[in-house]
Amino acid sequence: MEWEVVIGLEIHAQLKTASKIFSGASTQFGAEPNTQACLVDLGYPGVLPVLNSDAVSMAVRFGLATHSSIAPRSIFARKNYFYPDLPKGYQISQYELPVVHDGWVDVVLDDGSRKRVGITRAHLEEDAGKSLHEDFHGLTGIDLNRAGTPLLEIVSEPDIRSAKEAVSYMKLIHQLVRYLDICDGNMQEGSLRCDANISVRPIGRHEFGTRAEVKNLNSFRFIERAINYEAERQIDIIESGGSVVQETRLYDSGKDETRPMRSKEEANDYRYFPDPDLLPLTIDLQTVESIRADLPELPWEKRERFVESYGLSDYDAGVLTTARNMADYFEAVASGVGDAKLAANWVMGELSGALNKAGVEIENSPVGPDALKGLLVRIADQTISGKIAKDVFESMWAGEGSADEIIDSKGLRQITDSTAIQAVIDQVLVDNPQQLEQYRAGKDKLLGFFVGQVMKATRGKANPAQVNDLLRRSLDA
Repeated sequence: MEWEVVIGLEIHAQLKTASKIFSGASTQFGAEPNTQACLVDLGYPGVLPVLNSDAVSMAVRFGLATHSSIAPRSIFARKNYFYPDLPKGYQISQYELPVVHDGWVDVVLDDGSRKRVGITRAHLEEDAGKSLHEDFHGLTGIDLNRAGTPLLEIVSEPDIRSAKEAVSYMKLIHQLVRYLDICDGNMQEGSLRCDANISVRPIGRHEFGTRAEVKNLNSFRFIERAINYEAERQIDIIESGGSVVQETRLYDSGKDETRPMRSKEEANDYRYFPDPDLLPLTIDLQTVESIRADLPELPWEKRERFVESYGLSDYDAGVLTTARNMADYFEAVASGVGDAKLAANWVMGELSGALNKAGVEIENSPVGPDALKGLLVRIADQTISGKIAKDVFESMWAGEGSADEIIDSKGLRQITDSTAIQAVIDQVLVDNPQQLEQYRAGKDKLLGFFVGQVMKATRGKANPAQVNDLLRRSLDA
């Protein structure tokens, strides 16, 4: 029997507010445990939550960018459950009336095709604290710094049909929240993580199978591996005559397997009811339209513009628009050089390689867009060759100065004087009579040998195009 995997993702994006969703405590990452949890976060008697308006604006930005409906009236509810890192005994979330609902995004898959994935809802909620199990000798430590941190939970429709599709969708959401500047997308710090709801069914069957939820996946690689493992596990159970149990599971990356965590709860297990301390959230049309007017160019819009305006391939445009900072950097370079392909090749190649090697983000690059533009202008006007430019770039990265300063101080200007190049060619031919005779006898591959000798004699400074042209004329004379 052939099987189809059905997947829906619940993505939790930590919003980039300076303070928590219902209190004034800081959301800065990396503080000492329990130094950023105030009385509201700790659930002390008599304290009242106050909604952070910035979190609401960020939720609306996401909704507008994903073709979603924005609810003019939504409700905060208490989701009741006990866990050591949840001091109030409940989580404030949204249940029946979320702020964002019924949207969609078009995902570009690995083969270049597009798939529309529906977004059921995106609702605001507070994060819980964190249980720490290391270095406590059989005990568990509780850090409540994250308690009350604003989250936007983005729930997809079960439209995804493979682990690779799930990764493509997750990458798009990751890209989008960073473009919108509502989440830093740092998966290592837990700013973006997801739960995957996975079931299988025979191909052609309309009804869904029993699903399992795999919790807290925080890397694209783990998402793909966890889904693939869980799908195979469920297929093996069914084909062996068993039944899949609806449950919550954890992914163990070390063993590359999922394992049971607890039975899957239903909504009624949480005893949702409207939070009596919070008024309904109302958002008027004027507010929505003012947020819409402030939306940035979205990644898929920017990608299409790069193809149309700069003549880039779909692949190059896709890479350059992966992050908003990279797209801005490229445009700053391309606008001054006048050769978009040259700018794209250097940003995606030499620059990205150096950034990855140094572990530096592009906004902190030692070679800024103006500096790289200065280097590429010297390639375009044939002051230096592309090969020499790589050496100049390394010197720029090391802080030795601008492209022009390095070119002048090291005497790297390209030789474009045809007479000077011809003199070198003539000498090379005199010095290599045997190779010259072999070339003229039909051994055309020796052209590369002569080019190399000329470039060696000029220390790589002769214009390669002129060398090839003049050398062919001399050899064929």
